[in-house]
Amino acid sequence: MPGLVRFVVEADGGSRGNPGPAGYGAVVLDPVTGETLAERAEYIGVATNNVAEYKGLIAGLRAARELASDAQVLVRMDSKLVVEQMSGRWKIKHPDMKPLAAEAATILPRSQVKYEWIPRERNKHADRLANEAMDAGKRGKQWEPSASTAALDTSAARSLATPPPSGPPGDAAAGAAAVRAALASGGGTGGGVAQAAATRAGSAEAGGADTLFGETVTLAPGRAPAAAGRVPAPAADASSAGTVASGTHGGTNATATAPAAGPGWGPDMGTPATFVLLRHGETALTPQKRFSGSGGTDPELSPAGRRQASAVAEALAARGTVQTVISSPLRRCRETAQAVADRLGLDVTVEEGLREVDFGAWEGLTFAEVRERFPDDLQAWLDSPKAAPTGGGESFMAATRRISATRDRLLAAHAGRTVLLVTHVTPVKILVRLALGAPPESLFRMELAAASLSAVAYYADGNASVRLLNDTSHLR
Repeated sequence: MPGLVRFVVEADGGSRGNPGPAGYGAVVLDPVTGETLAERAEYIGVATNNVAEYKGLIAGLRAARELASDAQVLVRMDSKLVVEQMSGRWKIKHPDMKPLAAEAATILPRSQVKYEWIPRERNKHADRLANEAMDAGKRGKQWEPSASTAALDTSAARSLATPPPSGPPGDAAAGAAAVRAALASGGGTGGGVAQAAATRAGSAEAGGADTLFGETVTLAPGRAPAAAGRVPAPAADASSAGTVASGTHGGTNATATAPAAGPGWGPDMGTPATFVLLRHGETALTPQKRFSGSGGTDPELSPAGRRQASAVAEALAARGTVQTVISSPLRRCRETAQAVADRLGLDVTVEEGLREVDFGAWEGLTFAEVRERFPDDLQAWLDSPKAAPTGGGESFMAATRRISATRDRLLAAHAGRTVLLVTHVTPVKILVRLALGAPPESLFRMELAAASLSAVAYYADGNASVRLLNDTSHLR
């Protein structure tokens, strides 16, 4: 294999009982074609899930070393524990894990191995091998490779350097990072794979357990979609209307951009800081579509809003990626944030910069009532981000300066972490708009339902990966 050799290793392990009958599976893949280069699986007797996962990692690394001892290896696993411990970000405390981690670390030089978390549904090949090994052990036999099942995995055209983005928000950015790395490698077959992945990145919908996060678009700062002219006035719930840019859910067509590439996997941007953006649950004003900012009555969550907060707390707990919870000072956000934080075992930090804009004399009014009472002021507000609501409200331009400064401060304080920001319609829209490099009028083309989730992953090169969800009917 002339030149730089690259492999993807996917590994998994399982235990039917934890501890119980256990086995592991590992596969070495060509990162460009998705071809299966080697498979390993073994029934290991009674063990825990974590032991089996580490055994799978060791087997996968050894298989890669047998193919090429100087290869650059990207290890992809759905075990957050193993990925974080082997990446050096989590301490290894369990006595059963320490020798396994030490063994894995000695198989290849540290400089040749990188680790990436992937959701379980994208680790099906290794998971299947682990289950085959456990099934064989149940029959009193050891696993033997099956050409037919291996062919099924290979024929699925799994371009593993560029998987469709999916997964939890803390790790959702992995797909976009892989797209950038593939684009950076450029040329030949790899360039074609990267282009296909870049197309998927703009349109793929996550399914199953990933339905909390929908389409992904990636743009470099300043690369804004072409303005399509101002759309009709928004519904009045604190400037909600339409959808992003094209008027269809997640419909922006975006092109992934890449910095200049170096050797290996492309530029190492490190772990992005990911802001999971949660709009608060419903208040009594929400279904009435009344302006509700920071200058009004500061309403509490309604019964429906409390149910939404509880449901989204369960959903985020199932993902297990949020490390910090930060809330707007307004009551509806603090109540939503506390519901999530209680479920996750975290504290809530209040951030003044995440408050909703002050809608001045429009507070508590519907859009129709504002249009009737303050038609000229409303039209000016719709026409220019510099215009403020009647009676000393805050303009979108002023809010953008405030929210930008808040974003930068939080990014500096939480580099590489996944942070839940519980806030309001306008701050979420502004953060998304800035990440996409979209024009100010795009604020009137987005709709965020109560308790909806979005996520923005911020990379060291200035790029941002944005994920959106607006359908929250399942949270009621």
